[in-house]
Amino acid sequence: MFNLTRSLDRNADRTPHEDAVIFRDTRLTHLRLLDRVNALAAAFVAAGVGKGDIVALLMGNRPEFLESALAVNRVGAAFLPLNVRLAEPELEYIIRHAGAVAIVTEPGFAAPVAAISGRLTTPWTVVMTGEDGDAGPGGVRYESFLRAYRGASVSPADVGEADLHRLMYSSGTTAHPKGVPITYGNFYWKTIGHVAEFGISAADRTAMAGPMYHVGAFDLPGIGTWWVGGSLVILPRFDVPDLLAVIERERPTNVWLAPAMVNATLNAIAQSPGLGSRSTASVRFITGGGEKMPLPLIERLLAAFPSARFADAYGLTETVSGDTFNDQAHTLSKIGSVGKPVVNLDVRILGADDAPAGPGAQGEIALRGPKVVSGYWKNPEATAAAFTADGWFRTGDIGHLDKDGYLYIDDRKKDMIVSGGENVATSEVERVLYECDAVLEAAVVATPDERWGEVPRAFIVLKQGQDVTAEALIAHCRARLAGFKTPKEIVFLDALPRNPSGKVLKRELRRTDA
Repeated sequence: MFNLTRSLDRNADRTPHEDAVIFRDTRLTHLRLLDRVNALAAAFVAAGVGKGDIVALLMGNRPEFLESALAVNRVGAAFLPLNVRLAEPELEYIIRHAGAVAIVTEPGFAAPVAAISGRLTTPWTVVMTGEDGDAGPGGVRYESFLRAYRGASVSPADVGEADLHRLMYSSGTTAHPKGVPITYGNFYWKTIGHVAEFGISAADRTAMAGPMYHVGAFDLPGIGTWWVGGSLVILPRFDVPDLLAVIERERPTNVWLAPAMVNATLNAIAQSPGLGSRSTASVRFITGGGEKMPLPLIERLLAAFPSARFADAYGLTETVSGDTFNDQAHTLSKIGSVGKPVVNLDVRILGADDAPAGPGAQGEIALRGPKVVSGYWKNPEATAAAFTADGWFRTGDIGHLDKDGYLYIDDRKKDMIVSGGENVATSEVERVLYECDAVLEAAVVATPDERWGEVPRAFIVLKQGQDVTAEALIAHCRARLAGFKTPKEIVFLDALPRNPSGKVLKRELRRTDA
């Protein structure tokens, strides 16, 4: 009864000829989407994919991403969205750790997928988007895969609230990303919370301007709008002129914009007055990203979107995003706050011995509710560390609640960099730096960046007698990490600053002049 794709049948029955998905010049009605997902689901079944399996999705924003996710869920399997900016070793680690049995990808990733496929010891299915051309070793073209089962009807697999809907990987603060198993219960309670918060209905239309592999675009409110019968406008990538043109033409009612996207949008409008003449009147709410936004920036955003409520938000992959939202009445009076929690989610500030802290007192933010995942994939140690004895999830973020119960974020997750809306675990970057034979010690911190908000900056102590250039170290990292994780600057030191117990004092490194 919990299968997400039951909504496919409901929407196709209630409003068969209404738009479900809009992408450039392509429009899929609810009925057409059901037909394509049914055919794709039948193809997956024929390929041996079934309940409990994991299917990876490695592609940019396009209708095939949504179709694949829904088809995978329809047969009882779970989908694994992969960050398209990851390097080949990172992709391979996640694919192996997740135990994926198939992947749906696009031609731009043919080379890394083929290389990874050649190293896997278990068989898997590779589906490449498009109709014609080589799909790689053992691969099949998406449209051919689907066309062979055109007209098929696949009943939604019987899944429960605790069954796996999606597996995502979060950078966290560990050297390797952690798997976050999102159940149907987690997804539904998240979606119910957002429907209640924003009054989402079938009349709504969500613009997906951020990457669909990210909870921001996919879940804020993302496919929650489709779930209640609304439609999705998918943009191939974030591009300000394209976004504003799409808003004017397709009239979406909401969009998620990370802080870097807000900045880019407002700067583009300031530099090109013609962009500011585009109508944004259809947008009734914009969800933000939890970073403290200055009053002038909020005022500029509301001027550019005069009909919109700006809901600054706080959320995590481990909670399917969107845990708290600042309400419209307090957008300016509670400047800097990320608001109050959604329905059926509790927020607590942990004080000494995990006791609840009082109003105004700083402590670790903890969450509890049915939208919070139960642990990490194949990682009992991380799971045990993530929860208090009485079941509160430790976010690792520092914050406080004011006397009215509004949440404020005071500090980031330990050693976390947020670059253009993407999390970068410094320990992951340090691990790669240590793989260079010349490096004795490495420490990575965030440094401010006008475009991305923050970027990684690495401090290096070389082994005695070793010599390596900053350019060589950056190239070393770029070959092993996504571009946004690669240090933008290398600083060589004779020794790293440490406290008496030997811990590196990163706060001193952050204060080091660029």
